[in-house]
Amino acid sequence: MGRFPKVVRCVLNEVDEMRKIYLDYAATTPVDPRVLKAMKPYFSEDFGNASSLYSMGQQARLAMENSRKRIAKIINSEPEEIVFTSGGTESDNLALVGVAMANKKKGNHIITSKIEHKAVMETCEFLEKQGFQITYLDVDKYGIIDLEQLKKSIKKETILVSVMHANNEIGTLEPIEEVGKICREKDIYFHTDAVQSFCKIPIDVKKMKIDMLSASSHKIYGPKGVGLLYVRTGVKIEPLLHGGGHESGRRSGTENVAGIVGFAKACEIANKGMTKEAKRLSRMRNKLVKGLLKVPNSYINGHPEKRLPGNTNFRFDFIEGEALILKLDIVGIEASTGSACSSKDLKASHVLISIGLSPKQAHGSLRITMGRYTKEKDIDYVLKNVPEVVSELREISPFKGKW
Repeated sequence: MGRFPKVVRCVLNEVDEMRKIYLDYAATTPVDPRVLKAMKPYFSEDFGNASSLYSMGQQARLAMENSRKRIAKIINSEPEEIVFTSGGTESDNLALVGVAMANKKKGNHIITSKIEHKAVMETCEFLEKQGFQITYLDVDKYGIIDLEQLKKSIKKETILVSVMHANNEIGTLEPIEEVGKICREKDIYFHTDAVQSFCKIPIDVKKMKIDMLSASSHKIYGPKGVGLLYVRTGVKIEPLLHGGGHESGRRSGTENVAGIVGFAKACEIANKGMTKEAKRLSRMRNKLVKGLLKVPNSYINGHPEKRLPGNTNFRFDFIEGEALILKLDIVGIEASTGSACSSKDLKASHVLISIGLSPKQAHGSLRITMGRYTKEKDIDYVLKNVPEVVSELREISPFKGKW
């Protein structure tokens, strides 16, 4: 910052100090200091390749396998059913493409929903080009799929159903236990993208009859670049990556031991405090919803109750969400218009369109997601500033109260 004049540097310093309210935890989270501490030895001291036979490599292997066991215990799976990946996107791709390629002689039909993350949506589009048929389930105004439509969509060629656990934009929770039961009765594989819900609300893969589950470390205060795909024993799946046969031949590539250790530590911390944290976040979420719905022509997107504890998504008519984000950034509030993966895309959110909003309404959305370091005073600050910013934008809006 030394290249700026003194006066400008002072202003920038004041702005930097003010920008302390981070409310985009659904996009990513900071690494917890306890996680970083657990990872450090595997960067410089115990840095061995987990595939090496000598002692340093075996120490790394032991750390990785211990991490696998600890994570498996949290979701009630077997350790060997955990496949470590680079994150949620790879896990989703491995689940969908892997199952499609391994089971194409059995059938070529896949069912998913219209509000899945792009890692699933675009993978389905890719599979359509390979000759697979995709059925996209409708959702209601809250973003919940219709189980009867799911049942009617199943046919003899159906090999996979992929329905997310919690939506990344509106936070709505899907009835995945019911979906799992339907799929198990029909002998169809069931995959759920649990990137947003993993270690935030309880998950039992056996009880929920889940065959595959995607999760990502950086959503729960772990490092970026590591995730997992739970693959139930017996599921036929083809690897995407070929090479050294790592992860029992399901995902080749030298293992990210430090990342895996950090992921396991993040899981344990989150799981241990899950109930208490969910209550705390739900309380702040409800306060935020009650306060911001006092703003004229404001609405909540997603289900009012069946949603993630820390997720809120609002719609403010007669303004543009992008302008709202920029104005809030000026006053030190960092939030989102939707999924971080598509926030630079000026197209209306496919999730908001699917729940019945018009493109104009969808563009006036604001996603506020809270997390471990969100305080009550942060919510008070949001409740003071958001209504003011919305009012200012409406004053200069070309819509002037009309869509």
